[in-house]
Amino acid sequence: MPANILVVEDEPAIQELIAVNLHHAGHHVLRASDVEEATRLVRETLPDVVLLDWMLPGVPGIQLARRLRADERTRDLPIIMITARGEEHDKIAGLEAGADDYLTKPFSPRELLARINAVLRRRAPQMTDDAVEVEGLRLDPTTHRVFTDGKPVDLGPTEFRLLHFFMTHAERVHSRTQLLDQVWGDHVFVEERTVDVHIRRLRSSLEASGHDRLIQTVRGAGYRFSALSE
Repeated sequence: MPANILVVEDEPAIQELIAVNLHHAGHHVLRASDVEEATRLVRETLPDVVLLDWMLPGVPGIQLARRLRADERTRDLPIIMITARGEEHDKIAGLEAGADDYLTKPFSPRELLARINAVLRRRAPQMTDDAVEVEGLRLDPTTHRVFTDGKPVDLGPTEFRLLHFFMTHAERVHSRTQLLDQVWGDHVFVEERTVDVHIRRLRSSLEASGHDRLIQTVRGAGYRFSALSE
């Protein structure tokens, strides 16, 4: 599944090489040459993955990694450090700063894509094409189909994305604002109550099989997808 990937790299040739390979793999690429520009893009778009060079002009990339991990909105944002610093203590420092993975230059495009897919599976499973199933409710992103106990369920595109997000983030409470950011995108301006409308539609579609009970309302907090009783 295509992802929005922010490439933070100050060397134009390397930035272009990475961007071309990501485009060929079907991803959408955002580019930044320093921490200030990267911070602005993260604030405006909230990418799915950040590829972050350590040695940047002015503020080093490792400081941006720490900032992203300290911010509630970006603390789960997958980060891959890409750097010429290949010593063990450098790798440890990068990982301790919050990077999910550490790739040393030079690297092959195939390895980079494999690392990206790996962090997406670990940190953002809704961005992969893996089917997910909970108590007989099965969602397949590849075919864009949903089944309850083997029977197909017809969902609209927003309800499909909402269910996919819920199923890949089970047992967590999500506020309406968080759902808007993650499902609609934080660049889309819609009322928070829009979430309630789509939750009702989703529950209605799952009601016949009894799977509507998996989508729980947490009073004063938001919604949770859970196989456990409330």
